[in-house]
Amino acid sequence: MKSIKDILQGTALTASLAGLVTLGAVAQTSKPADPGANAGEQNPQSTSKPDKMSSQSDKSSSQLDAADRTFVRKAAKGGLAEVELGKLATEKASSDEVKKFGQRMVDDHSKANDQLKQLASKLGVNVPEKLSPKDQATKDRLSKLSGEQFDAAYMRDMVKDHTNDVVEFRHESQKAKNDDVKNFASQTLPTLEDHLKQAKSISPKEKREARNEGKSKPSPARPQR
Repeated sequence: MKSIKDILQGTALTASLAGLVTLGAVAQTSKPADPGANAGEQNPQSTSKPDKMSSQSDKSSSQLDAADRTFVRKAAKGGLAEVELGKLATEKASSDEVKKFGQRMVDDHSKANDQLKQLASKLGVNVPEKLSPKDQATKDRLSKLSGEQFDAAYMRDMVKDHTNDVVEFRHESQKAKNDDVKNFASQTLPTLEDHLKQAKSISPKEKREARNEGKSKPSPARPQR
């Protein structure tokens, strides 16, 4: 039989081991959580914010009327061409009048282009950054001309382009579904109308037609006595 002393020593050893196990368990449960483990749970907005912004942009673009979107892209394309051709006119035109008109195209359309870029960005519409193949071909054609030939060809193109622009901007100023697009068209239209009026006054072809129209008008009938 074990002595009372041996029994007491065994009991003390068992109690010590049990205490160590208990302390270990407490240490495991009280260990601080990894700060990175729950970062996504603590700040869920940090991961969802970019997606929210992207979805808002997509929503704006998808809600824009197809005709309004087409107008924004077409207006940006045309405005870019007016600036590039205007720069060409300031370099190649022989007439001071044509040079000044070209510079006005650069100034006015650059301003309108900046406004349109901001509008397009707000609406989520991608606009061109370079000339279209058709406009590039026009620039290449004009680049080969000089003197009065350049002046006549350039002003003829300006009359044609601005005639179309006035029609499109007037329509959009009245029919656009988006208020921002409608306001842009309405605010830009008077400038385009003035461009067209000035282009017609400079274009040799328009001048000839105006003179011929004046000559062809019948003289007022003399009162009979």
